[in-house]
Amino acid sequence: MKKYILYSFAVLLIFSCKKEEIKNDASEEFPGGATTYNNIFSGSFEQPSSNLNTAELLQHNTGDAHFSANFVTSPAIRNQGLGPIFNHISCVVCHPKNGKSPQPFSGDDLKGLLFRISVPGTDIHGGPANAPGFGTQLQNKANVGKQAEASVQISFTETSFAFEDGTNYSLRKPSYTLMNPYISLPSNILVSPRLGQQVIGLGLLEAINERDLLAHEDISDANGDGISGKANKVWNPVSNKIEVGRFGWKAGNPTLLLQAAGALNQDIGVTSHIFPSENSFGQTQYDGLNDEPEVDSQQLSDLAFYTQTLAVPKRRDFNNDDVLSGKQLFFKIGCDKCHTQKYITGTGATPSVSNQTIYPYTDLLLHDMGPELADNRPDFLASGTEWRTPPLWGIGLTPLVNGHSNLLHDGRARNILEAIMWHGGEAENQKIKVTKLSKKEREQLVRFVGSL
Repeated sequence: MKKYILYSFAVLLIFSCKKEEIKNDASEEFPGGATTYNNIFSGSFEQPSSNLNTAELLQHNTGDAHFSANFVTSPAIRNQGLGPIFNHISCVVCHPKNGKSPQPFSGDDLKGLLFRISVPGTDIHGGPANAPGFGTQLQNKANVGKQAEASVQISFTETSFAFEDGTNYSLRKPSYTLMNPYISLPSNILVSPRLGQQVIGLGLLEAINERDLLAHEDISDANGDGISGKANKVWNPVSNKIEVGRFGWKAGNPTLLLQAAGALNQDIGVTSHIFPSENSFGQTQYDGLNDEPEVDSQQLSDLAFYTQTLAVPKRRDFNNDDVLSGKQLFFKIGCDKCHTQKYITGTGATPSVSNQTIYPYTDLLLHDMGPELADNRPDFLASGTEWRTPPLWGIGLTPLVNGHSNLLHDGRARNILEAIMWHGGEAENQKIKVTKLSKKEREQLVRFVGSL
């Protein structure tokens, strides 16, 4: 009788655990909380948060116009200030339909790829040190009569691998060479390729309480799980203090206002009250017009507000059995150790993003991803092997919205599974676990990630 009772308890426990494993939180179907957009189509990344009031929607639409605008050279009636050196003429070139830029195959068209540059050492605030004559970003285009800083040559190396079940796969690694510089490049220049990311849900990420982000730090890996995330601490020239970085591939920006101002200045060559100097100042390309700032504070605020109020699309196949099985694998493997599932936001830039239960699947922290993904360029506290965990929401809609499935910082991964197999460093153990999965399990894992 005693054995029967123990056996019955064990069976009950097994089935209880199994039921708990596949339990789905109903609110996760709406990853952006009340901001979530419900319709799924090719414009799903271009929708305002669903809970904006009339005044907020008006400001969002004004910011949308700035985000889509093509800047031109000065003087001009509207959208003046392009260049004299730049990467692109608008925000949407790097963030097409507010999504991810595809990986370029030729230096003749870099699409949304740009290159951060520096030399060893730091500036006075602990950030990357300017490359003499080039600054901290390479501008590969120039106005008429001016010279671009350099051009880029791209090549690829393909390497074959196999999962433990014998299924073959390959990874394609790009290499970049800076060509035709307007002056000699520093011999010790550090180069980091960065591809334009999707811009949905950023206001929600900005509204996460700093203490909730720092609670996930484990810099010395005190719990021994091999994961040692840390927050980047970066200089904010608006507040004149060091703050926690949240945005960009290495969490190099603390706020969306600063992100917008920096992109205008470095990517397009447009000045603002935050960055009032041309990116070419001190170089031979400098125009000397002294017409700064080229966008006023309201335009900049509206542009930042637009990125703060873009909706996150609703989940797809939320209750599908394979998706649920893939979710179990995601947590069993330990992917959630960096891709943190859930937060409740604090007070954000607008009430629409405040006090929302969200499911971004990121900790916004820096993690060592190993030598194969390294750019070997430090950025404040980020080492040359560390990258910020990107949010996964919307990842499965990239083929629909942008017509490709390129992932990672330079687009080298051609799909979700390749992105997983590029993981190394702190995620090496998780990658090894994926190599041991069956073909069906790999498909379930990918299908779950693609449902986010």
